Formats: sequence, structure tokens, C-alpha cells
Amino acid sequence: MSKSKPPSTTVIPDSYKFNRSLTIHSSSIAKPYYQSTSRFYNSFENMKGKVKKLRNLFETPKPPKPGPVEPPQPQLQIQPSNKLRVARSFGPEYNRFSSGSHIRLPGTEDRVVVYFTSLRGVRRTFEDCYAVRMIFRGFRLWVDERDVSMDAEYRKELQNVMGEKRTVSLPQVFIRGRHFGGADTIKQMFETGELARVLEGFPRRAPGFVCEACGDVRFIPCVNCSGSRKLFDEDEGVIKRCLECNENGLIRCPDCR
Repeated sequence: MSKSKPPSTTVIPDSYKFNRSLTIHSSSIAKPYYQSTSRFYNSFENMKGKVKKLRNLFETPKPPKPGPVEPPQPQLQIQPSNKLRVARSFGPEYNRFSSGSHIRLPGTEDRVVVYFTSLRGVRRTFEDCYAVRMIFRGFRLWVDERDVSMDAEYRKELQNVMGEKRTVSLPQVFIRGRHFGGADTIKQMFETGELARVLEGFPRRAPGFVCEACGDVRFIPCVNCSGSRKLFDEDEGVIKRCLECNENGLIRCPDCR
């Protein structure tokens, strides 16, 4: 029998040998890691903070050093009260009705007079005027409402009563000839019940009563010139200014006087 020859092997010279790992995985060679000092310091500080928190949790606090014992201070106890404050607690501006105001409106000792405006140019002023009027109407009183936007004479009258150099806001209320104040004062008096006491003795109107002549507007067109403010003088043959009405051709309602 013939002997089989072993497979021939190819011998590769050393000059042709190469490192496969270096050729294929050259990018995965580990590089030395250098940690910066700032990162090391931050990690140390974080660890230090955690240790401090753990010590605060498990260690018992040290007792305070003995010192002079101070007597306990008395505490102010506030008793809850559902009652509203009385009028005297609102200050001198609110107490003028009790002590008497020096501002007077002659000829109005038997009525309530409210100076207001029906114009809506200033929202806050209009809302205050409306609120005060509704408060008095809730008492079903006849109120002498004097709209300064409908008649300039009312504005001059109020300015003369309050003082020429004084800035006057609206509304302004006079009860039995005495000046009580504006919207804030009337609202406070109404909330505390003082307004009802002041208005005792005034006659009450029937519920739902409305003036048939003016509809509670307090003004009607002038019956002399029909609101035109002009009259023809037949004797002189010229047109003259009507002296019965105001600058808007209106007169005060005769049923509301």
C-alpha cells in the first residue's frame, strides 16, 4: 500500500505576518484615563455632603448650654366675634355724623340730598354714585338727587358749600342739612346699621313707586321753550335765550321738588 502524503503547508515568512487585532480593532485600544482635579473635588464634596446628612439623621443633638430662664411672655388672645364694628372704630372721618359736621346745606333740613353724576366717563365714580343711590332706594326714601351732569348749577352749588379750594369727589351726601361724606362713608354706615338709625323718621314711599312725570330722572324738557333754550320775542322781533331752563333745555320735575 502506498502511504498518503501529508497535506502541504504553506510557510509564510515573518516579513508578511501582521497583527489582525491591531488592524481590525485598532479603534478599541484603551486609552489611559486621566481624571481632572475639578471632577475629583466635586465628587468629594458630594460625598462629604451625604455623610453630613447621615450624621444629622443618626446622631443625637447636643443639649443646649444652660442659661438664664426667661419668664414666659403673656400671649394676646383674640376672641372671634361675628359682630360688625361700631361706627366709632372707623375714625374721625366716619364719626362726623355723631359729632356734627361744620358743612351745612341750607334749606334741606327735611330731606336727603345726594349730589352725583349719571355720566360714565369715569367708571369708579359712576359705580360709587350708582351704589349710593341704590342704598337709599332700598330704604324706599324720597331722595333729592341732584345730577351735576344734567345741571351745571348743582356743581357750582356743591362747590360753594364744600369750599372753592377743596377738591370735591362724587357722590356727596347731606342728611337733614348735614354733610355725611361720600360713597365709602355711606357704605360703612349701611353695613354697620348706623345709616338705618340716622334715617329714622323719614317717610317711606310705596314699594315700586316711580314718578309718573319724569320716571325718577328728576328732569323734564322745559315747558316754556320745549327744550330748545330759545324764545321768539314778538315785540322786538328777535330770538332770545329762555330763562326758565338750564344749559341743556331742562327744568326740575315739578312732582319731585
